[in-house]
Amino acid sequence: MATNITWHEEAVKTEDYRKMNGHHSGVLWFTGLSGSGKSSIANLLNQRLHEKGLQTYVLDGDNVRHGLNADLGFSEADREENIRRIGETAKLFANSGTIVLAAFISPYQKDRDKIRASLPEGDFIEVYVDCPLEECEARDPKGLYEKARNGEIKGFTGIDAPYEAPKNPEIVINSGELEVTSCVDQLIKLLQDKKWVD
Repeated sequence: MATNITWHEEAVKTEDYRKMNGHHSGVLWFTGLSGSGKSSIANLLNQRLHEKGLQTYVLDGDNVRHGLNADLGFSEADREENIRRIGETAKLFANSGTIVLAAFISPYQKDRDKIRASLPEGDFIEVYVDCPLEECEARDPKGLYEKARNGEIKGFTGIDAPYEAPKNPEIVINSGELEVTSCVDQLIKLLQDKKWVD
C-alpha cells in the first residue's frame, strides 16, 4: 500500500466533461459466461453510440489481458485483481465524461459490487448477459470449453470454477434467445430511460 500520497483535486470536474460531451457518463458492466455475447453486444452498442456522436469506450477482457493485466493468471486472487484494476480504469474513463462499456466474465458478485460501490450512485449499470451454459458451449467461439472439458484448461468459469449470476442487475439480456441487434436496442432504451443519452 502506497504511503505519503495526497489526492490532487482536478480543475476540470466530471460535470464539466459531461456538459462538454452533452451526455451523462458512467459504466455499463457486461457480465456473463464465456461465449454469452458480452463483447459482441458491447461492441455493437459502442458503434451505435459512436454514430450518435457520443464519447464512449469499450474495455474488453481479452484485450486488457494483452497489456494492463498481462501479468495476471486465472486464479481466484488474480481474477479479483483483474477486475479491481478494470474497475479503477473504468472509473477514470467515466470521470472523464466517457460512457464505458466493460465486457468481462467477472464471475464473483463481490467484485462487481465493489466496482458499483466505488462509483457515484446511478453511474454503474450491471448488464447480465444471460445465456445458458449449453448454448455458450455450442458456440464456443474460442474453443475454450472444449479445452476445459478435455482438462487442458483448469479453473474455467462454468465448468470447474463458479459463476455467480447477478442478484439485482439493472437489466438482463437474454442473449441465448435474441439477436445482437435486439440486445443492443434494449440497452439503448435503458440508457434513454435513465437519461444517460437522448
